[in-house]
Amino acid sequence: MATRSADSPTLLDARSAPPGGLAAFWSRLNIDGPLFVALILVAAFGLVVLYSAVGENMRLWTNQLVRLLVAVVAMLVMAQFSPDFLRRWTPWGYAAGVVLLVLVLITGDVGQGARRWLDLGVRFQPSEVMKLAVPMLAAWYLHDREIPPSLKSLAVLAVIIVVPTVLIARQPDLGTSLLIAAAGIIVIILAGLPIRLMLGLAVAAVPGAFVLWQFMQDYQRQRVLTLLNPDSDPLGAGYNIIQSKIAIGSGGLFGKGWTNGSQAQLEFLPERDTDFIFAVVAEELGLLGVLVLLSLYMFIVARGLFIAATAQDTYSRLLAGSVSLTFFVYVFVNTAMVTGLLPVVGIPLPLVSFGGTSMVTLLAGFGILMAIHSHRKLLPR
Repeated sequence: MATRSADSPTLLDARSAPPGGLAAFWSRLNIDGPLFVALILVAAFGLVVLYSAVGENMRLWTNQLVRLLVAVVAMLVMAQFSPDFLRRWTPWGYAAGVVLLVLVLITGDVGQGARRWLDLGVRFQPSEVMKLAVPMLAAWYLHDREIPPSLKSLAVLAVIIVVPTVLIARQPDLGTSLLIAAAGIIVIILAGLPIRLMLGLAVAAVPGAFVLWQFMQDYQRQRVLTLLNPDSDPLGAGYNIIQSKIAIGSGGLFGKGWTNGSQAQLEFLPERDTDFIFAVVAEELGLLGVLVLLSLYMFIVARGLFIAATAQDTYSRLLAGSVSLTFFVYVFVNTAMVTGLLPVVGIPLPLVSFGGTSMVTLLAGFGILMAIHSHRKLLPR
């Protein structure tokens, strides 16, 4: 029988040996190659579409490119922190975010009828910070506690989610507040919330919707009513969604061609570089362009869920799962909004719509995903 020489590697040694070539490059930067490539492809797709959506305005397009580069740097920085480090600092990050939200309500800048921004040398939206801080704190709280969560734990988690949700809703920014609440709720569901309790909460949501209706602004109520019958005010509240549907339907299978969309280029389509940029994709690149974009989105979600499934502690699993599924929620809400399946709530299309703070937050979240994946410990079998 052949014997193994003393200096030949064991299985564990082989598994722990540094990879070579491109894999070594990804490993040194703590980057998950497949996820990084997919994110960059979506961002590149977005830059191509945005060039047309902003009317070939190079200044706006260059601004977006700079914001993308800043967001990529934020992702690379977050990828260097270990999950243990992130877990230790999570409560402080959440507390700082809540303080910033309170400051927004007191001294925040007003724009377009809402008080959502702080100017601390750099103008930004603190609500974007909570998109990560809320699921991080929810995962932190459940890390050393029983799974599925007890009623006491659920009560604490409800406070964690409700406090920033209410503060953001008062700005008012109903869309972002609902997305942040969804990010926290996803953590609870992933922790093993019993089906009976989920059904009970779904039933309770019906009267809750009536209560929410009483606290909504008039323009928010109008958006809901417009969803039910956009033709009731075709030149007013229903104008956006009607023009969006025209743009999507006119694109056909192959589209009208890049920069050749009539609804976008003739400025019939409102907010074509932000909330309604998906309609530009459909009109100019057609169904095929839409399918390419959605396929990239689904790959990103699937890769994120794989990272969550292979994570080695409760905090990492819950946080990775929430980041991945919340990204899916962003995509779903925007596309459903633009196609008339949901009310218009001002949610941008991830990595495609014009904007800075949301892109930085989004890629920072994926940096956390990469940190979770790259800092896994090799366990002996």
